Amino acid sequence: MALDPQLLDILACPDTHHAPLTHDADAQTLTCTECGHIFEVRDDIPVLLLDEARTPKDAA
Repeated sequence: MALDPQLLDILACPDTHHAPLTHDADAQTLTCTECGHIFEVRDDIPVLLLDEARTPKDAA
């Protein structure tokens, strides 16, 4: 099962700027359009915890 498009429309980064997220279905991640935090999607559930997010430098 994939993430619901309506859910993707309302999800935002949990950091203070609350920027929109982009979804990468192949990588099963959501990425903040402002700060670049990368959040995993596990079992079709977005894990929007800053403590578990990867930063762009972690992904490199």
